[in-house]
Amino acid sequence: MSDLLSPFSKRALLIINPVSGKKQILKHIPYIIRRLMDGGYLVTTCVTSRRGEAIELSAALSRDYDLVCCTGGDGTLNETLIGIARENIHVPIGYIPCGSTNDFAVFHGLATDITKAADNVAKGNRRRFDIGCFDKSYFSYVAAFGAFSWLSYTTDQNLKNVLGHTAYILDGIKDAYKIRPVHLSINASGKVYEDDYIFGAVCNSTTIAGTIELPKKIVDPCDGIFEVMLIKMPRSISDLDMAIRGLKSQDYSCPMIEFFQASKLSICNEPGLEWSLDGECLIPKDEFEFSVMPKFLELQG
Repeated sequence: MSDLLSPFSKRALLIINPVSGKKQILKHIPYIIRRLMDGGYLVTTCVTSRRGEAIELSAALSRDYDLVCCTGGDGTLNETLIGIARENIHVPIGYIPCGSTNDFAVFHGLATDITKAADNVAKGNRRRFDIGCFDKSYFSYVAAFGAFSWLSYTTDQNLKNVLGHTAYILDGIKDAYKIRPVHLSINASGKVYEDDYIFGAVCNSTTIAGTIELPKKIVDPCDGIFEVMLIKMPRSISDLDMAIRGLKSQDYSCPMIEFFQASKLSICNEPGLEWSLDGECLIPKDEFEFSVMPKFLELQG
């Protein structure tokens, strides 16, 4: 038995979300395992069957492995990251994106072709990135509330599989009635931002909610600070036009937009307000403490 295992000097945990994207991951599993084996890993596979299971698996098992590799969309990566961060486990994460949009992979320049992504994970190149902490929850690139921030976790999976980004747009139109003003107070290093907002995000990405673009020159995923954007409630057609123009032109001096950078925030919002982390639903809380965990995420691939 020892001779059989001798080529494997390392152990990898492979967490598989079988329903993400167009379920195309299933036919690639043998290839992924083979590539990890070629990289010297003895592979243990776990297949998720429900939302939140990747959190439980990564929390319970990651400490015994040299690599935790997950396949799925941004939500699967988020769950894997949460499990590891909650237990303060320092282990590299390999990510093989096969979701509907793969915003995290696109922003970080990861391969979105499954076989190429598997090849890159097996090669073992690593980079470190900051993550955000909301009390005992964590996110890799965005925490958001308000207009359309719910779409990633409410849009039907089959619809996402068929239509991709278009599914989010259709669902957004259908659920436009959910957009309402939220009274929010944020304390950032002693400066208080308080108003009625229709959207807010704390992010470490050039794309927010799949629709808002931030300039690449100001977003650094490992600088210890996150970007914060708040869009005020329009009181007139001219206010709405001003906000849209500001977002499209990336003019954040617009009076309808609050935009700043921070490494720590105290947030107080209306009771029952739901924030989404990396597109996943979060249990509502009235107050949050946000902070950056510098370079916690060691991404392999």
